[in-house]
Amino acid sequence: MRSRAALPRFASLLCLLFLPSILSSSPRRQWILQHIPVVLPQQTKARPTPQFLNEARLDVASPCDPECHKKAPLPSYWDLRSLLAYETLHSDGQLTETAIGIYGYNPYSSTSPAYSSGSFGKAERSHVRRKRQIFGHDGRFSIAGQNFLLKYPFSVAVKLSTGCSGTLVGDRHVLTAAHCVHDGKNYVKGAQRLRVGFLKLKQRDAQHSSMYLPSNFSNHIEGGPAQYSPPANDKMKFQWIRAKRTHVPKGWIKGNANDIGMDYDYALLELKKPHKRRHMKLGVSPPAQRLPGRRVHFSGFDNDRPGQLVYRFCRAGEETSDLLYQHCDAQPGASGSGVYARMWDGRRRHWERKVIGVFSGHQWVEKKDTSQEFNVAVRITPLKYAQICYWIKGNFVDCREG
Repeated sequence: MRSRAALPRFASLLCLLFLPSILSSSPRRQWILQHIPVVLPQQTKARPTPQFLNEARLDVASPCDPECHKKAPLPSYWDLRSLLAYETLHSDGQLTETAIGIYGYNPYSSTSPAYSSGSFGKAERSHVRRKRQIFGHDGRFSIAGQNFLLKYPFSVAVKLSTGCSGTLVGDRHVLTAAHCVHDGKNYVKGAQRLRVGFLKLKQRDAQHSSMYLPSNFSNHIEGGPAQYSPPANDKMKFQWIRAKRTHVPKGWIKGNANDIGMDYDYALLELKKPHKRRHMKLGVSPPAQRLPGRRVHFSGFDNDRPGQLVYRFCRAGEETSDLLYQHCDAQPGASGSGVYARMWDGRRRHWERKVIGVFSGHQWVEKKDTSQEFNVAVRITPLKYAQICYWIKGNFVDCREG
């Protein structure tokens, strides 16, 4: 039974949910289909068996802030071939490395032509290092009840056995952060026998929370700043599926010790069997100023709320060609979540959510007199889209439009 203190908050939420969407008066932001370059695998060779020495780190650190990233020289064609080469860890412990070729790409174009815009937005910066990765009031939502946990888009969020989160992007594929499986020097403990957990409820809780929220709750909550925390549910459990292969770009493995590593903090898992849930499509990351309300969204399994799926949205801040900085509230465990946007698909005439990035985690930058902190996501650029899509589809023909 809900406490009386929660009732006014809940009543306020319902009032807000049934108000006209704040986005209805603004022009529709649309997904723009564009030509995608081709990233093709070439030679594959065996590598020494990994040692799986260390636990996965659920946070990241870099001495390079947004201005530092923007000043970095653009990678050449040969640099990109080296950075987008990748390793594949197989479930039997074997490791391979694959060289790639790039076709139809202009390395001197710093952003997608279809989404080109004048300048990057400026973020509000925080100059105080906090112990928690929460910026001001905690704006996260714990999602409870089978009607929502198993409902798209929340149902695409999964948990990795190494402690991170991930997002379903194919019938048997999960997108996550590279640091969840590789620490930049070696594969982490548990990476060889990596499992992916799908949250589900016991049957007796199937109707929990279904009687007091509208069926289109997920659409309403993404459209406005309502605050909602349903009753805690400790009856949840996970159904686990083993990973068959794990792909990690060499840009992460080669660059984790320097500034460029964060740009390639993504990995793709192939499961041993289909998961039978709806997945979310990939999309090329548009400039933040083209996002509806300049908002991004993601759901994951924050460590401070065990057994709960946590959803949040926030205003996107500063960005580089590869990274998106924002102040979405998050805790360790949420890293690896797919960052998504919801925009209009003019060709299919409906609203479509697409994964446009991977939440890398909380980053702090130490300087002489101050420290800055951000929550950082890796943007899916046209080249990364081409690579990840090829890993999923196994061909480039189905990956020419993003």
